Amino acid sequence: IRDAQVKVLQFAKQYPVVTITGPRQSGKTTLCKMLFKHKPYISLESPDERQFALLDPRGFLEKYPQGAILDEIQRAPELLSYIQGIVDDKPKAGLFILTGSHQFELMNNISQSLAGRTALVTLLPFTLKEAYGKTLPKLEAVLYAGFYPRIFDKKLSPTEAMSFYFSTYIERDLRSLINVKELSTFENFMKLCVARTGQIVNYSNLASDCGVSHNTVKHWLSILEASYVIKLLQPYYKNINKRVIKAPKLYFLD
Repeated sequence: IRDAQVKVLQFAKQYPVVTITGPRQSGKTTLCKMLFKHKPYISLESPDERQFALLDPRGFLEKYPQGAILDEIQRAPELLSYIQGIVDDKPKAGLFILTGSHQFELMNNISQSLAGRTALVTLLPFTLKEAYGKTLPKLEAVLYAGFYPRIFDKKLSPTEAMSFYFSTYIERDLRSLINVKELSTFENFMKLCVARTGQIVNYSNLASDCGVSHNTVKHWLSILEASYVIKLLQPYYKNINKRVIKAPKLYFLD
């Protein structure tokens, strides 16, 4: 049971579209299938489904007059404009349930097509309560395991699981977003970020150590944050100007 499911069900009774964002493998698909068993499920990661959606978006959506779960909607962003037309003509609550892993791409398209028509829910990996209930192991064990659901569900080795996660998701997805020519440079950048977890971000220092420009570091960090890999925690000051000007601290979401 996920804490977010209460909000998802509430929004599905209030908005024609519910969009669930979050990092890959955080449990978005599982949650959608569990809560909306009556709806058809379509993964736009599937080349056949994606090609159909891209080549004939109107025909693709006509197959689902009662709505559907559309997984990884950022793979076919053109569908959003057509979904807008459908929900405007038939304003039925909970018609489409969308999921997406790329906040940067997805939110840009949603703000253009579905503004005011969709509720937004962010699903991160497990909370402490979701992962362990009332029985907590030692802090070291909690930190080592992390909170990605698959590690708990399949009892995977966290070291191996996160290594595979980085290779299959982060390298592939983020390289397509930031157009890294030399993967080794980006790998070094990620390692340097890990070493700076919990520290105030010094963009110039990080750029110098990585061998890239100050602006490149800022761009890469913004993409990592939009992809739910890191969180840049802004400082808290009574003075609002200082909150905006002062450098944030860097944390990984898991």
